[in-house]
Amino acid sequence: MTRRHDIDALRIIAFALLILYHTAMAYVGEWGFHLKGSFTTDALQWPMRLLNGWRMSLLFLISGVAIALTRNRLQRGRFILKRTGRLLLPLAFGMFVVVPIQPYCEGVSRGMVAPGFWEFLLRYWQVRPWPEGSFAGDRFGITWNHLWYLAYLWVYTTILAIALPVLDSAPLRSASRRFANAPGWMLTGLPALLLLLWLVWLAPSYPATNTLVDDVHQHAKYGTVFLAGYLLGREPRFWERVEALRWATLATVLGAVAWYLFLEALGRWLPPASPLRQWPEPFWRLQSQYCEVVYSWGMLLTLLGWGKHCLDRPFPWLPYCTEAIYPWYVLHQSLMIAVLFWLKPMQLGPWMEPALVLLGTVGGCLLLHELLIRRSRWLRPLFGLKSSVR
Repeated sequence: MTRRHDIDALRIIAFALLILYHTAMAYVGEWGFHLKGSFTTDALQWPMRLLNGWRMSLLFLISGVAIALTRNRLQRGRFILKRTGRLLLPLAFGMFVVVPIQPYCEGVSRGMVAPGFWEFLLRYWQVRPWPEGSFAGDRFGITWNHLWYLAYLWVYTTILAIALPVLDSAPLRSASRRFANAPGWMLTGLPALLLLLWLVWLAPSYPATNTLVDDVHQHAKYGTVFLAGYLLGREPRFWERVEALRWATLATVLGAVAWYLFLEALGRWLPPASPLRQWPEPFWRLQSQYCEVVYSWGMLLTLLGWGKHCLDRPFPWLPYCTEAIYPWYVLHQSLMIAVLFWLKPMQLGPWMEPALVLLGTVGGCLLLHELLIRRSRWLRPLFGLKSSVR
C-alpha cells in the first residue's frame, strides 16, 4: 500500500501541539499541573479548552488508522510482539530513567521531597509508596506521567489484534463500508452520540486519572476513537468522503463552538425571572455536552479531511520528523519541567520565562535525538525506534 504522507504529517502536528500544550499547562490559571510557572493567566483557558477537546483523541484515531493501513503486511502474533516491544520498552525505560526528574521537581516544589536528585532516584527506583501529596502517582511509588498514552495504546492495540477475526469479518467490513458512504450528518452525528453517551453516563463517576486501571470514561472515549480509526481508516471511500466534506465538517465545528458559547452566555446573563430560566437544568447541560462531543469528533473529521487534501505529499521534512517524534514525545515533558524548575526562581517575567522553557524543551529534544539517540543502536529501541542506524 502507498504510504499515506498525510497521516505521518498529522501525527507530527499532533505531537508538536502536545509540546505546546504541556508548556502552556505550566501557565494556565486554576489548572493543576506537576509544576507551575512563576505566573499564571486565565487568558490561556479558552485556547487550552479548544485544544484539549481533540488533541489526545487525534493521536488515538491516527494510531487506529495507521494499523488499518498496515494491517495486510502483518501477521497477528508478530504484530502483537512488535507493538509490545515498541510501546512497553520505551514506557519502562521512560518511567525509570526519563520521567523521574518530573516527580523530583514536583516533590521539591511542594516541600515533600528533600533536595538531592540522586538520593531521590535511589528511593524512587525502589517503587515503594511515597507520602501522600509528594507527586502525581505517589501512591504507586513510581509514575509514568505523560507516557500514559503508551500504556493505553498497548492495551487497545492488543485487544484489537485479538479481535481481528471479528473486526475483519464480512459483516463488519460491510457495516463499516456502508457507514463510510452514509450522509454527512450521520458521519458526524452518530459517533458524536456514542461519545455523548460515554460523557453523560461515565464521566461523572469516573473522572480522568491516566492510571489505566480505573479510567473508565477515558477508556470508553479513546477506545471508541481508536476503533473508529481502524474500522473507517481501511475504507477508501471514507477518505474520499472526509476530503469532500472538509468544509461542511469545519462549519459544523464552528457551529458547535458558537452554540456552546451562546449557551454559556445565556446561563450568565439571563435575568432570574426569564422564562428560559424555568427550563430544567439537565436540558441545558445536555446541549452543552453534545456541543462538546460534536466539536471533538467534528474536529477529527475536519483534520483528516484537510490533511488528506493538503498534506498527502512527500514533504522533504517528513522522513526525519516521522522518526524524531517518538524520542521527542518521551523526552519533552521531563526536559520542560527540568528547565522550568531551574528558571522559576529567576522570576524572568511572563514572556521571557515561557519562551525560554519552550526553547529549552525543543532544543534539548533536538540535541538529544540528533546527537545521541538516533546514532546509537542501543538507545534507539529504548525510544521506540528500530535498532538499525539510518
